[in-house]
Amino acid sequence: MKHDFALEAANYIQAKLPQDFHPKVGLILGSGLGGLASTIDQVASFDYKDLPGFFISTVQGHAGQLVMGYLQGVPVICMKGRVHLYEGASYEQLKTPIRAMKRLGIDTLLITNAAGVLNTSIHPGSVVMIKDQINLTGVNALIGPNDAEYGPRFSGMEEAFSPLINQLFTKAAKKHGITLPEGIYCGVMGPTYETPAEIQFYKQIGGDLVGMSTVHEVMIARHCGIKVGALSAVSNYAAGLSPQKVNHEEVLIFSDQAAGNMTTLILEVLAELKATS
Repeated sequence: MKHDFALEAANYIQAKLPQDFHPKVGLILGSGLGGLASTIDQVASFDYKDLPGFFISTVQGHAGQLVMGYLQGVPVICMKGRVHLYEGASYEQLKTPIRAMKRLGIDTLLITNAAGVLNTSIHPGSVVMIKDQINLTGVNALIGPNDAEYGPRFSGMEEAFSPLINQLFTKAAKKHGITLPEGIYCGVMGPTYETPAEIQFYKQIGGDLVGMSTVHEVMIARHCGIKVGALSAVSNYAAGLSPQKVNHEEVLIFSDQAAGNMTTLILEVLAELKATS
């Protein structure tokens, strides 16, 4: 019988949590966006290295910690640093954190990432709400035997991103005077940045953003019935769209610029979720 690391991790975490803590929302924070986790009224934190089945993140700007506590009065689980396939993580290691969060009780997942922009009317430092995605990694983290305890063999992706959560993001942006364009996110494998020819192709198939994460997280979450909302911090113009060459330092600088608005939007949506729960 297949080993269920998510169950093992959830049991390990649960044993160390206060009895009255019941998480409802999961957060996955991308490159340069871990600062939000420091504002959580913390009840517990765990290093990935101590959790069964978790992959230890190797990327600068990704802390590799699971932080639990209250944000806007909402009980949350926050991944400070995500898992990427390009780091050598397995599909199992990609599934484990999200499925463990599901077992601990979350029903909503808010994802952030840093992304290159293909649509030149959107500038680096902006925040974009993801309305749909294109998986260009060539693989799917749900490959292999299906665990029916989490979801069906074939799961629909018509509403990959929850219309309700996106309405709340839009409402929050209006309230705070934040410009929030929406876009389609192209998820690629990495770790090399894209060629100018690839970027032209992604534009032609309808992409607005490109990055090396998120698409598998969304598929895993939707498979087990979790609602998803996602925001991209625009870190750079994609290859060939500006004279500047793409580099990770620039990604972190512009992600940091977008982080303030992104934090405002997430906090506002959490407050709305709290009010309607």
